[in-house]
Amino acid sequence: MGDASFSSPLPEPLVKHADLWFCDGSVILQADSTLFRVHKSQLSRRSVIFSDMFTLPQPVTTTHATLADETYEGCPNVKLHDSAEDVANLLLALYDGPKFGNNDPNDFAIVSGILRLSTKYAMDSLRSKAIAHLNIAWPTTLKGWDLREDKAHAYELTSLTEHARLYPSPIDIINLARETDAPSLLPAAFYDISRYTFAQIFEPVDEEPSRFRGALGGGVLSADDMRRLALGKEASAHAVSAVIHGMGRGPLVHSRKGAFSLHPHAPAHPPVTVCSTPGACRRDFAELVVLATQHYVCDRERGYADPLYVAEELGALKSADVSECRACARALEIWAAKERERMWKMIPLWFRLDS
Repeated sequence: MGDASFSSPLPEPLVKHADLWFCDGSVILQADSTLFRVHKSQLSRRSVIFSDMFTLPQPVTTTHATLADETYEGCPNVKLHDSAEDVANLLLALYDGPKFGNNDPNDFAIVSGILRLSTKYAMDSLRSKAIAHLNIAWPTTLKGWDLREDKAHAYELTSLTEHARLYPSPIDIINLARETDAPSLLPAAFYDISRYTFAQIFEPVDEEPSRFRGALGGGVLSADDMRRLALGKEASAHAVSAVIHGMGRGPLVHSRKGAFSLHPHAPAHPPVTVCSTPGACRRDFAELVVLATQHYVCDRERGYADPLYVAEELGALKSADVSECRACARALEIWAAKERERMWKMIPLWFRLDS
């Protein structure tokens, strides 16, 4: 038999992008096998990286791109080290303005590429807009979190797919935040993922859809972030037990006259209202603690790993509309709201995000 000859695979033919090829463009950007004919002035105005590149003698090679000495149809050719899809999304956002969606996985694929490249090429305005959009789904305030959860719940109720989830994997959010130095995304993402068991995250059942199975890049956290997740899950579990037992101590302090204060050592304030049956209310709170402990700690029912949800549910256990003691019912609601605010502020500490 003769020697077999092997030839290198032929490079993919270059293809002009259908929407981002302007006949009056002054520079060609090449990403993978896709060509974009755009305007130097547009890129230079938005990016100091491109501005500097276009003023340097050719050829230029940087960690961002290569400005070759050859031309294509009379325009200088810049070879980018990025995917064609991400470059297209970035350029469309530059020319037409960013058109973000509802933060679902498809929208995330677009926004994440824009954030990566706007960070890489120092396009500060577009980067800020991408982060602000992601913060709708991964918010920095408790009010934002509650709105996010309401949207997710409504989506699950109306979706025709079982186990449907509106938002992408929090693992992808964490990794994107690390890659692009966007720490505002981290607390909500870590809290979200902490509500799942490690088996759900890393060993999803094949026949059960999982938002983690399709995570970009394999859905792997770094060793440091795995440690943060484990520590945060432990702190979150302690928070559930603590808020339940805190309810047992009573969200109000009864006095001999029946009035109460929301703070045991608060300065002299006029009472919010009056509890007419302090003994009965104490017994009610004790019974609620037993029921909540059984439900969330022992039986690990829905929401057991979500202290914000547990606190909200506890606050509604004595409805002011039907409770015999409206004063205690209202006090329980106020106490639960304050507990939720306190928990929200603790999340960065739970997951060691302040270090």
